[in-house]
Amino acid sequence: MTTMIKLGLIGDNIARSKSPLLHRLAGAQNGRAVQYDRLIPQDMGQDFDTVFAACAGQAYRGINVTYPYKERAATKVAIDDPLVRAIGAVNTVLFELDGPKGQNTDYTGFIAGYRKVRGDIDPGISCLIGTGGVGRAVAFGLVALGASEIRLVDRDEAKAHALAAELRAAPNAPPVVVYSDATQAASGASGILNGTPVGMVGYGGTPLPRDAMQGAAWAFDAVYTPVDTQFLQDAATQGLSIISGYELFFFQGVHAWEHFCGLPLDEARLRSELIEQGDAE
Repeated sequence: MTTMIKLGLIGDNIARSKSPLLHRLAGAQNGRAVQYDRLIPQDMGQDFDTVFAACAGQAYRGINVTYPYKERAATKVAIDDPLVRAIGAVNTVLFELDGPKGQNTDYTGFIAGYRKVRGDIDPGISCLIGTGGVGRAVAFGLVALGASEIRLVDRDEAKAHALAAELRAAPNAPPVVVYSDATQAASGASGILNGTPVGMVGYGGTPLPRDAMQGAAWAFDAVYTPVDTQFLQDAATQGLSIISGYELFFFQGVHAWEHFCGLPLDEARLRSELIEQGDAE
């Protein structure tokens, strides 16, 4: 009898997440049954800490963690990778015999999504709005991709300044500047990135006026529900190259599967089936 692979996702506002489908399809490619649970603390009448602690004793092989718990998750796991420790946010947790281990596939997923769309083109001056869990991973991804300057914007300026200091300590870090106003930060930027939940189902709107995107070359939105956010629609009307949050979602899921199971994937098939079956859900 084949043992079921039990996985889950802890987060708020995840009713429309395609992560359960992605991992079930990944399992099907390998002849393995996958149970992937949506774990929403508020709906369960519990806080994040209680839900997380329970997972270790409920036969979960691992879990993903999404907004707004990634930074909190990082405090509850052992992190072997110094880069993930520097990011300070965890979106993938493996429950091992010696305790939970943390990984960050938002970082690797963002890099893969960027390369898929823009190849070897450098990001240039990059304006990142939002310095929470996913924003931190994306910021370190910009360093790895060779951004010439990183501009950070957050309603909580202390968070932005803290991230700026950590980025400056990274090897090969470019200049990092904190702005209090997103429109000013976007002026003269090549890339404009949304690392906030603004635009997600339940969080309508856009983090930047459309006119402020004029002159930029590319835009990325971490939001993927919906895929076609107002932010990306506005960027498209201004002629920017678009990297949708779906690319981050897809690649972070593929990389999480590798951590969870180490089983092979036909990525083209997975992408095709996700689109086909996702539309049917």
